[in-house]
Amino acid sequence: MGKSVLSSNMRNLDHSALCHVHSRPHASRDLVYHHHHHHDDALSPLLSFLPKPPDPADRQMAPASPPPPPPPHSPLPKRQKPNPASPSQEEAAPTAAAAASAMSSSAVTTTLTTTTQPALLVKKLSERAQLPTRGSAFAAGYDLYASRETVVPARGKVLVETDISMAVPEGTYGRIAPRSGLASKHMIDTGAGVIDADYRGQVKVLLFNHGEKDFEVKLGDRVAQLVLERIYTPEVVEVQELEESVRGAGGFGSTG
Repeated sequence: MGKSVLSSNMRNLDHSALCHVHSRPHASRDLVYHHHHHHDDALSPLLSFLPKPPDPADRQMAPASPPPPPPPHSPLPKRQKPNPASPSQEEAAPTAAAAASAMSSSAVTTTLTTTTQPALLVKKLSERAQLPTRGSAFAAGYDLYASRETVVPARGKVLVETDISMAVPEGTYGRIAPRSGLASKHMIDTGAGVIDADYRGQVKVLLFNHGEKDFEVKLGDRVAQLVLERIYTPEVVEVQELEESVRGAGGFGSTG
């Protein structure tokens, strides 16, 4: 009789303890073992079914979770952000522009150098001599100056000295032409005015006076002008016949 009462009381106690534990799912492990301590090993069969709390040591030794798998490869290329120009590249741009500008300037200089006309070389033979000059930027001729005084008689002629010698550029010759002012006002003309490229003597001007009065030439007067003209000097070849032309042998006013 006593054993049955004790067994009934133990079942009631175990059921009460089990209900107490399940009614507090978040109760600490210490509380559970507190009941176990008072009731000896009566609750051990029940406590064996309860999950044990994780051990801190086990928590530290737990392996890290594996990284997520990489995304599947996309056949489309990834967009890349434009790379801003570095300071060195920005500095190189003006340098390249400066180099291009320098090359252009060099090309212009080369062009000007190759197209520059050869110089007219002039030597003064006395202190009275003056270098030839042009009256304007687009004047065709160079004015020639008298180096001493002289007189051109009426209906006569005279050689006027200039006290200069020159070397005209190769491929040209110097033609001494009259000045329009002397021709229109005083009827003064020039003649025999060819200066060859290999002539190195003094340049003299042959003046003709077609007027009725003597013409006086003073020191430093402009008496003529020098015009440089290009020439072509081909080789002379003798032939038996010449090609016929429309004009033929007509000359001396034959064309009117």
